[in-house]
Amino acid sequence: MAPNTKRVFYVKYVAAPNFLEILGRRPDVQVSRLENDSPEAMAAPVLEAAHAYQVGAARDELDPKYHVTAALLARTPNLLAVSSNGAGYDTVDVDACTAAGVIAVNQAGGNKEAVAEHVLAMMLTLSKRIVETDRYMRRQSDIPRNDFIGHDLTGRTVGIVGLGNVGGRVAELCRGLFRMRVLAFDPYLDGETIAARGAEKATLDQLLAQSDYVSINCPRNAETRGMIGAAQYALMQKHAYFITTARGGIHDEAALAQALAAGRIAGAGLDVWEKEPPPHTHPLLAFDNVVVSPHTAGVTVESRTNIARVAAEQMLDILDGKRPPRLLNPEVWPAYRERFGRILGFMPEA
Repeated sequence: MAPNTKRVFYVKYVAAPNFLEILGRRPDVQVSRLENDSPEAMAAPVLEAAHAYQVGAARDELDPKYHVTAALLARTPNLLAVSSNGAGYDTVDVDACTAAGVIAVNQAGGNKEAVAEHVLAMMLTLSKRIVETDRYMRRQSDIPRNDFIGHDLTGRTVGIVGLGNVGGRVAELCRGLFRMRVLAFDPYLDGETIAARGAEKATLDQLLAQSDYVSINCPRNAETRGMIGAAQYALMQKHAYFITTARGGIHDEAALAQALAAGRIAGAGLDVWEKEPPPHTHPLLAFDNVVVSPHTAGVTVESRTNIARVAAEQMLDILDGKRPPRLLNPEVWPAYRERFGRILGFMPEA
């Protein structure tokens, strides 16, 4: 083993094999794999020695004991960095990382093409009523075509909640492909920045009231959890569609089912859920005008490979003492530098 070995571990899987291939080219980096049910005698030494944790972003696929919490951080005295497998970081308590002097990073933008295309796919599928007609034709004969008249996307209005990597790409596609008007609600961006990304700045209420399609593309955090509920669905137009590829918990699923049952909105496209995957008895799965997927918007061969590459390159930058480009808790940097120097024996960038 090379001197000054940096130790990385992961649980169950990484985004794609090229993550391990890239790290494997470095003789000074050792990667260990654990399983959700790894015996304590196997897991404890890995946790105690680890400098970095490449953590899964899907909260229901990872045993809670391996979520990055204060409890896990107490078991990893040499841990310097936590890196999420994707743009999301539901399994990471960033505040706990900061308190422990640990940096947290994600792979924001790595799967933006895949997720943005999924949003467009749901918009088209709902507007053209493809799922509804497919199901009808499989159950009955002599389909009444005039009962399933759809809509064109061209020239209509899309409202995007969160104009970051994915939301910005959705805006670009909607404008470029369908000449759509794009409204955006993003309290972290000013009007000039939003305009540069091809959208008009709007309040959430304005966006909901004026949009033919509402696309949720913001992270789930304390500010956004429960942001879309009965009051928000009530603001939407009856012909409008609600689409989310963000995170479960941002929208109220029970209130959405009630809005659909009452005909308050025309339909929904749902890739994310409070519990993933949802049970097949979930009320939202009973609607033919709801298109669903099991949090797979960002899961394509191309996006997984790209995210794995981005994650590996960022991980090596961290282990080499460089400041990572997707740092979630920049305020921890001074404390992190002190710990890094003490644990690895050289100081990272200032």
